Formats: sequence, C-alpha cells, structure tokens
Amino acid sequence: MLHLITQSPIDRAIFQRLGAGDDVLFLDKAVLNLLQKGSLSAVLTSLLAHHQLYALVDDLEIRGISSAELLKGLKTIDYADFVKLTVKNPLIQTWS
Repeated sequence: MLHLITQSPIDRAIFQRLGAGDDVLFLDKAVLNLLQKGSLSAVLTSLLAHHQLYALVDDLEIRGISSAELLKGLKTIDYADFVKLTVKNPLIQTWS
C-alpha cells in the first residue's frame, strides 16, 4: 500500500496503520517533518527498517530544504517516480 501524507504536524497514529512493506510518500507541508533534527526524526528513522519513505523533490525545493538536511535513508523522488509508486501500489491511502 502507498500512504500519502500531506499533514503537518503529522498525527503519529498514522504510523501504527502502516503494514509491513508499505511505501510512504510525504508531500506538501508534511516534508517539513523529515529533517534530521526534527521532532519526528527518531520515529521516522525507525520506520525505515520496514518501510521505504519518500519525499517529493518539488515540495522540498519550494520550502528550501536540501537533501543534506533530510533523514538518512529517505529517498527523494520527482513526479514521474510518484506515478511509478502508484502503479506499484494499487491501494493508496491519503492522510491529509
């Protein structure tokens, strides 16, 4: 399943709904939570053990966030990669 997270701050209960192997894409204001020094860094880093976390490059650039500031292991993707994720994951849950 692909989880699209757009909310900020992020409700931590969302993370309990992730299934093994689910992909998570952070969009819009949610990318603000992906900083290494952010309040969710420990939680998100632990999720990387069982899930792939992604951030949309355009949303990072709009907010002036560089890849060096992001959690290690997080992948940045463009819109073409976003489409590939939707093909890979026919079930999509949006959290906004």
